[in-house]
Amino acid sequence: MSTSTLTYPRRRTALWGRVADYIELTKPRIAALELLTVLVGAGIACSGVPSDGWLILHLLGGTALVAASASALNQWLERDTDGLMRRTADRPLPAGRLTPTEVIIFGAITGSAGLLWLLTLVGPVTAALGLLTWLLYVWVYTPLKTRSSANTFIGAVAGALPAMMGYAALAPANDAAEHRLLAATLFLLVFLWQFPHFMAIAWLYRDSYTAGGMKMLPVVDPTGRRAGAQAVLSAAVLVPISLLPTLLMRAGSVYFLLALVLSVFQLACAVSFALQMNDITARRLLRASLVYLPMLMALLLTVPLVYPHL
Repeated sequence: MSTSTLTYPRRRTALWGRVADYIELTKPRIAALELLTVLVGAGIACSGVPSDGWLILHLLGGTALVAASASALNQWLERDTDGLMRRTADRPLPAGRLTPTEVIIFGAITGSAGLLWLLTLVGPVTAALGLLTWLLYVWVYTPLKTRSSANTFIGAVAGALPAMMGYAALAPANDAAEHRLLAATLFLLVFLWQFPHFMAIAWLYRDSYTAGGMKMLPVVDPTGRRAGAQAVLSAAVLVPISLLPTLLMRAGSVYFLLALVLSVFQLACAVSFALQMNDITARRLLRASLVYLPMLMALLLTVPLVYPHL
């Protein structure tokens, strides 16, 4: 009895530790944000709350598996460079808690299962977009990070495509032009948002990226001027684009005012970052970006439904 009392907690700890490591491989916070954009895309396609709950469940489940695979294989490809950077050295692979074989098997199973799920229970267009997202993230964006600062552009495309997966899943055959334009607006919102967000992260961790051989913009241009200019330009373009749903969805004054406040605030943080390149302004911009997109997505889901005629 004493032996089992001593060993059971250790086994349980080891088991949950491995579970936690596999969860960490999936980058759950990024995945959650991607699934939110998928849900918004689906809502745009059907002008409100999707009526087919099972289809939404299949859409989110398949997308989550594809995203898990992409994140795991991203870390498998970057296992050596992750070990050189302080911010990533404790990830499951460089820390030795998972083996490369375990990770590549996990990535292969989740990716195949997710794509098959989407193909059979959601639709071929959504599955094709999922495959494109996976290919861009794993086999273009990830290798490009050590070769060119253009990796951010590719990563932003991959990050915005899940919104199109949600739209494609529920878009009717005779979809209205307004819906297609709104879907394009959603893609641009997610695409452009990633530049202020990434530039702030790249500045904060520029020393780590340098140690890992990552060609992020603040590494290529240590002055930070190009990173600051890119953050400001993207945040500035986001202001009018974020207001387009007021016309396209008839979202009303509530959406208009809240979206305007969010966009102008993020732009102000980007301008401050560009004018004073330091960790304080970068962290402020990062926090603003982390508030901006989830709140804007929540507005796109709720405000047009609650106040459709304001």
